[in-house]
Amino acid sequence: MPQDTFKAWVADQKDGQIQVELRELAREALPEGEVLVEVAYSTLNYKDGLAMTGQGKIIRKFPLVPGIDFSGTVVESASPDYQPGDKVVLTGWGVGESHWGGFAQLARVKAGWLVPLPGELSLKQAMGIGTAGFTAMLCIMALEAKGLAPTDQREVVVTGAAGGVGSIAVALLANLGYNVVASTGRAELHDYLRWLGAKQILDRSALAKPGRPLESERWAGAVDTVGGDTLAALLPGMAQETSIAACGNAGGFSLNTTVFPFILRGVSILGINSVLTPRPRRLEAWARLARDLPLEALGAMIQESPLAALPELSQQILKGQIKGRVVIDVNA
Repeated sequence: MPQDTFKAWVADQKDGQIQVELRELAREALPEGEVLVEVAYSTLNYKDGLAMTGQGKIIRKFPLVPGIDFSGTVVESASPDYQPGDKVVLTGWGVGESHWGGFAQLARVKAGWLVPLPGELSLKQAMGIGTAGFTAMLCIMALEAKGLAPTDQREVVVTGAAGGVGSIAVALLANLGYNVVASTGRAELHDYLRWLGAKQILDRSALAKPGRPLESERWAGAVDTVGGDTLAALLPGMAQETSIAACGNAGGFSLNTTVFPFILRGVSILGINSVLTPRPRRLEAWARLARDLPLEALGAMIQESPLAALPELSQQILKGQIKGRVVIDVNA
């Protein structure tokens, strides 16, 4: 049986201001759901940083426990799909935004939001992957569906490569045999990105703003975690009939470009929304992650921290100071 009380970060709104504090809650405080999970690990994403600091409009109702990911063990289930003792993973579905999330020792959610933990992964490794790695895999699957293949040895670029999505995208693409270029503004992480498999490092200043409407055809594909001017700067260099998987907006949400890459080269922008991904595609992505992501590389990305460290880490991730993946041990 799970404990009667549990620790959780709770965001509440008072006098128009969002306040987040670590509290001891009764199990009865949990929202409705078919499955009760004893959380082992969560993780910190950019969206979580916004929620923990009260920036942006991530949290849609109060009070709420942030944390859009978690992994753990089922302790109670009203669904035939899960039994006590099952290891499970959750990403997305509005958890940590409109439903209580993973920055807690217990979580109660709908059964359809969970996926079984792939047998090749531990609960900690699953949160080393988390939404970031899941999103990276969805990006690669989308690019492959549009024709990208390792037999094309032209360069595939990953922007924001030292972050969570970027790091896992670099490691995945390199392990699959692609010629990976990692774009970053953090010179101190060049060796880290090369170790993950990047064959070349591109300073982010090279993609700071769009140049001519069309440049030479350099990129066979792209995973863009930045958005804004970076995404616009990628478009002129895309080769014929290639695609960009766009999954982030840390660099801005406006896109100022021309139609030429689209109408003269047939370039596509593939929007990646990991939150509402249907279950069959989730299962495929997690199976691919368990198979295609080198666990040694994943281990090198992980920084493990306790639940109490979240406020400081949230500030760091919003400032672009986090390397790789932060895994939160909610019981530490």
